[in-house]
Amino acid sequence: MQEVEVLSFPEKGKAPQTLSQLAKPVVLKGFVDHWPVVEQACQSDRALMQYLSRYVADLSVTFYQVKPGVTGGRIGYLNDFSGFTFDRLGGSFQEVLTLLMQEDVPRYIGSTRIDRWLPGFRNENDVEFSSEKPLANFWIGNATDIAAHYDSPLNIACCVSGKRTFTLFPPEQVENLYIGPVDKTPSGRAISMVDFSAPDFDRYPRFRKALDHAQTVVLSPGDAIYIPPLWWHRVKSEGRVNMLVNYWWKETPDHMGIPDLALEHAILALRGLNDRDRSSWKALFDHYVFAEQNIATDAIPENLKGMLDPENEQAARLAWINFSKKLNS
Repeated sequence: MQEVEVLSFPEKGKAPQTLSQLAKPVVLKGFVDHWPVVEQACQSDRALMQYLSRYVADLSVTFYQVKPGVTGGRIGYLNDFSGFTFDRLGGSFQEVLTLLMQEDVPRYIGSTRIDRWLPGFRNENDVEFSSEKPLANFWIGNATDIAAHYDSPLNIACCVSGKRTFTLFPPEQVENLYIGPVDKTPSGRAISMVDFSAPDFDRYPRFRKALDHAQTVVLSPGDAIYIPPLWWHRVKSEGRVNMLVNYWWKETPDHMGIPDLALEHAILALRGLNDRDRSSWKALFDHYVFAEQNIATDAIPENLKGMLDPENEQAARLAWINFSKKLNS
């Protein structure tokens, strides 16, 4: 494995405008070590919880509780695939934070909106973006091991407390990561079935190839990592209580839709075709979707490009309406 490159940045807590141009992960050392919540976390877990209690909303929250006998706080599939390594439970936010301090079994609150569950938190602890309007979330739990998965948006993940080890793979390594079911997942994203702490190379031999392309880094409180879209990442958390704040954003306008849904539709509609027809559809996808944009439109008059022009919002919205009608017919 190689270490993730460390990127110098001009100002703490201010997202560099060049981030979105990068095609690989980079580490931002000490990027948010000035946040008051990081300063409290570095004092003690109790100081962290007392600080968070200033903002905790009177809401319930969903959390994962790792099942007895599961080692390393692993969040994923049981070895026999009879279910998951955790139970999904709920409780008041404040009560769950108290449970995290008990440390009897690993517990974990996944992606949760900061502005709703910790209103006012971002007044003192936030990343400044030039023009993007990111979705800000927090993740908090005991020592856990989150299976490799990907996210579609651009991502800055900031370590608040504890340590987090990220192991990352470029998108093209998907074939070597042994991805599990797409319609039975822990939280909506397909995950690697490989237990990174004890990989079974007899069962998953291609995983050795994936490791040849892996990048890794250990984040300490105040550090951050930028993860480009579709990079697979396994996250192992250490410490009695660890917390992460992340920001997701996208560069494309809303009228372009969500690529994840296009993938799901393609799986349903194309995967079961015979080899002849799949090859033919691949040629069409290459022409209309994956080739250089001017290949599909270089002979079409400008006023007739319609939905083939990614900047034509009106044509795109009309196409989405018609598409929705076809799906529901």
